[in-house]
Amino acid sequence: MPVPAFKPLRPAPIRALAVLCAASAVVVAGCGTVQRASQKVTTVVRPYQPMMVQGNFVSREQAAALRPGMVREQVRDILGSPLVASVFHADRWDYAFTLRRGGAEPQAYRLSVFFKDNALERVESDTLPTEAEFAEVLDDRNAPTKVPRLEATEAQLSRFRQPAASAPAGAASGPAAAPAPAPAPAPSTLRYPPLEPAAR
Repeated sequence: MPVPAFKPLRPAPIRALAVLCAASAVVVAGCGTVQRASQKVTTVVRPYQPMMVQGNFVSREQAAALRPGMVREQVRDILGSPLVASVFHADRWDYAFTLRRGGAEPQAYRLSVFFKDNALERVESDTLPTEAEFAEVLDDRNAPTKVPRLEATEAQLSRFRQPAASAPAGAASGPAAAPAPAPAPAPSTLRYPPLEPAAR
């Protein structure tokens, strides 16, 4: 059986090669455009990042309620369980918390209470936020816009006044003129059925 002769491949037409190169260039340029567009979108549109509170929140009002001589149970009732209660420092409770939101520097606070003979001796703390300040931090709604003043000028009010021709004779005209009383509505001629049946 004779072996068929091997035919060498013809080189690809130049036109097809040019189309392939142009298509590749368009795809590469499109990728760069998509990447730039996505970067612009991510700088303008940011995902919602809720406020995170890590640790035991202690307000300024809670710290102010502490009094020397309180027993541990009373302190726990006011502040809650301590974040750190070490076996090696049995007479010290540490409370720490951090307020964290994406894009802003985290705010860290610390409060330590010291006991002597199972009674509160002293308190050391940072300047703690009040409960109102903490609520403002958690409230991420947009601040209400400024309410405009509802005041009209004389020129704006004059558009709604009756023209002088339609005013009754002898009526004063101008800003001091009292508005004419509205005519009383005509009595209704509609009759409705009684709510309860008539007694027999």
